[in-house]
Amino acid sequence: MKGFALIIFAALFFPGVILRTKSIVSGRKGPGIFQPLKDINLLFRKDSVFSSTSSIIFQIAPTIGLASVICAMLMIPFADEPAFFNFDSDFVYFSYLLAVGKFFLIISALDTGSGFEGMGANREALFSMLVEPAFFILLATLAMFTGYTSFSDIFTRFYITQSDFVLIFSILGAYIFVQIAMIENSRFPVDDPKTHLELTMIHEVMILDNCGFDKALIHISSYLKFAVYGSIIYNLSVPADWNIYLQISLFIIIQFIFAVIIGLLESFRARNKMGKNPHFILTLTAVSFIAFVIIIIITGKIA
Repeated sequence: MKGFALIIFAALFFPGVILRTKSIVSGRKGPGIFQPLKDINLLFRKDSVFSSTSSIIFQIAPTIGLASVICAMLMIPFADEPAFFNFDSDFVYFSYLLAVGKFFLIISALDTGSGFEGMGANREALFSMLVEPAFFILLATLAMFTGYTSFSDIFTRFYITQSDFVLIFSILGAYIFVQIAMIENSRFPVDDPKTHLELTMIHEVMILDNCGFDKALIHISSYLKFAVYGSIIYNLSVPADWNIYLQISLFIIIQFIFAVIIGLLESFRARNKMGKNPHFILTLTAVSFIAFVIIIIITGKIA
């Protein structure tokens, strides 16, 4: 359970590091690193308000979203310690756990009867569908590379293979997971979490009717999801048999670097035009597929 606790710890500071990075790069004083936590605390002290046109789906969606992320956290290993839930092909279950939370968030937006929220839900569903092949192809590549299909076995044996291509695929995997994390959490270049123009909003327009406690749960789910993807990047970057204290230190450092990278990307990267987003997301799938073909050739599956 060390990994579970570290993911929660990283999630506490992750959004604050992103904010501070963007403030420093833009030359502004900006908010403090604890400002997102203060905002969450403020939302927790407010009551939730439900539209008379919405049903029980709208009320339970934020809780289900948070529960799905917490369950997914239990499937991520740390160091040589296997995940709490560990079985063959568990990365498929992991992916669809996160999909359940997003599905309820999407149908809760539709449940409000708002045309704008329905528009955001449509875009969110489209982008999630397009990025899913990149995730599965990348995990299939890692599974073929190591010969195992479980998160715990893949990450434990990734560096044991002693292959000359380990470093290349760890960098490639980290790049793809960073992009997937930004798409799944509706950040640049696909979405802008700070925009207030309904015609260009995606995630934010979906949660316009959420407030108070429920909106706090949605934000917490996003912070935890970022830390989950950061944990996957850590597992790809650090051998599982290193000293446990070094592992903990490197986990915090990698999560910090991950947050700084996102802050830098959001500072210097322009938001894509809406019509360009599908092409950008499908590019990740193409990169994953190239890695998959290379692994097939290396492992001798095809001549």
